[in-house]
Amino acid sequence: MALDNQTIRTGRVGRGVIGSVLSGRLVWTIVSFLSLLVLWALVAALLQSRLFPGPVEVGSKFLSEAASGELGYHVGVTLARVAVAFLVAMLIGSAIGIALGRAKGADQFFDTWLIFFLNLPALVTIILCYVWFGLTETAAVLAVTINKIPNVAVTVREGARSLSRDLTEMAHIYRFGTWKTLRHVTLPQLAPFMAAAARGGLALVWKIVLVVELLGRPDGVGRQLYDGFQLFDVSMILAYAIAFILVVQLIEILVLQPIEARVNRWRR
Repeated sequence: MALDNQTIRTGRVGRGVIGSVLSGRLVWTIVSFLSLLVLWALVAALLQSRLFPGPVEVGSKFLSEAASGELGYHVGVTLARVAVAFLVAMLIGSAIGIALGRAKGADQFFDTWLIFFLNLPALVTIILCYVWFGLTETAAVLAVTINKIPNVAVTVREGARSLSRDLTEMAHIYRFGTWKTLRHVTLPQLAPFMAAAARGGLALVWKIVLVVELLGRPDGVGRQLYDGFQLFDVSMILAYAIAFILVVQLIEILVLQPIEARVNRWRR
């Protein structure tokens, strides 16, 4: 009888665990992804066109490019450009945002500048940088950085405007100094805004990097997409696009989301 009760309890626990897993987000994500693959395969089978390859053909191209080392090399080159442009834009944009959010006069004067650069098309910035500085790595990274800085500045500026005056006055009374006030008072309050700018900016930066590479670089995912377009090789285009989307998603899940959760912990 004890064995039967133990078995029943074990079975209930097992069903409880399975039930919680089945109702979890991971399972729904997997089911949704598999449904997309099935739909993709069905449409490709119906069209029977080399311009719309199925998941098997794209997967085969993905594996062949990965085995040759080309996929890893070009994704790595693009990621390096994304990382440099992203970090520089975050540093400069955050500094500008904090300065404008804390100085009303400067904010009123430079607000028109921000609106101008926010509405300046990325393609125009890329072309101008290539014309002025040549088809160089510096011009490529600079074009991406210029496009990203206004977005960061606007987001961080809103956070700087909402900083607690009471905390600032407390830091002044206790003579924290500029660096200590920035580290312990200002940045913790700005962290959610900076995290939002980082998450939104990552998607923007890598998309612009692909255009930069397509127009003027000899390597990178954008260049491979251009080569695939020239050859009408849709399998190659989709393989590189999917590879980079997966990498960016991993960065989002493993890096940005944990950082955002950590910086928001003090608010709970």
